[in-house]
Amino acid sequence: MKAKYEPLFESYTFPNGVTVKNRLALAPMTHYSSNEDGSISEEELVFIQARAKDLGTVITACANVTPNGKAFPGQPGIYDDQFIPGLKRLAETIQQQGAKAVIQIHHGGISCPTELVPDGDVVSASDIDHDNQKARALSAGEIEEIIEAFGEATRRAIEAGFDGVEIHGANGYLIQQFYSPYTNKRDDEWGGSVENRMKFPLAVAEACQRAIDKHAKRPFIFGYRFSPEEPSTPGLTMTETFQLVDALSNLPFDYLHISLMHALSTPHRGADTERTRIELVNEVINGRVPLMAVGQVNSPDEALAVRERNIPLIALGRELLISPRWAAYIQEDRLEEIEYALNLKERDKYDIPNGLWEAILSREGWVPFNR
Repeated sequence: MKAKYEPLFESYTFPNGVTVKNRLALAPMTHYSSNEDGSISEEELVFIQARAKDLGTVITACANVTPNGKAFPGQPGIYDDQFIPGLKRLAETIQQQGAKAVIQIHHGGISCPTELVPDGDVVSASDIDHDNQKARALSAGEIEEIIEAFGEATRRAIEAGFDGVEIHGANGYLIQQFYSPYTNKRDDEWGGSVENRMKFPLAVAEACQRAIDKHAKRPFIFGYRFSPEEPSTPGLTMTETFQLVDALSNLPFDYLHISLMHALSTPHRGADTERTRIELVNEVINGRVPLMAVGQVNSPDEALAVRERNIPLIALGRELLISPRWAAYIQEDRLEEIEYALNLKERDKYDIPNGLWEAILSREGWVPFNR
């Protein structure tokens, strides 16, 4: 391995004492390949095994914590104890490759297609009817039930043998819907001011932490993924992101995970537009919790550029779809073997499930490929 890439492969110890072998993580990616009932399929085990060997951490596809939180066909479920045996196999598949297994837990809110939720009853922070999306506002009692569901999902992850959970508070899903002024129009304790809108993500975090304290028999990795800005007005700006990040940094998280289209992108509003978002967020964190960054980190030099901005952890998504042994090629100084586009004529070598393969083909440009 070239000496300049060594910072990517240094071991890292989380605040709770868990050590991972390097700074690289598999980003949570929707794979559309769990069984129809939400149980873990053989296809997704093959997919994850092919990508876990060379990484320090593997974060799974988001698993829905309630039946009405399912946002994708082929999404894994974690809302019932019946899923624990399959989840155990998933955790073991990752761990057998030498990586720590972290499962992302999630509720889609308004992003859930009506055909995937019971009775087509799509829910969100508020009543919403725009842009071909409809949802009804959750009642106060239902909000408490979903908060508890995140805690129960954490318990199941522990019982299944995972090394950690990541709360999915990003990408416009339910937790972000509560924090965003674009989707939260409530006038009760869960809406209005920044502090009230922040109550739901903080309550979810606290429920998960209670489950960890009660059920984990060994140090358990606890992460939170967030998106820094929204394009809509009103919508989240960097100013509100800084407020959320500051609050999260005071909780016992082992890392925060910033979800970006490009890891080195700059803000649109609410902050210095000449500096990268990751640097600005890291300043707010001020050493209280590690930051993980993701977003079009394709080449080794791009990963190094993120690492050099004092970002300790780097997640890769699409690049590991294309080149599952990306990290090994860097370590073995075989950079010329890294691929940056799928070769459609050599599908079998990628171990990509049918549902994900079809999604790639239907969304040309999402993942580069050569016909």
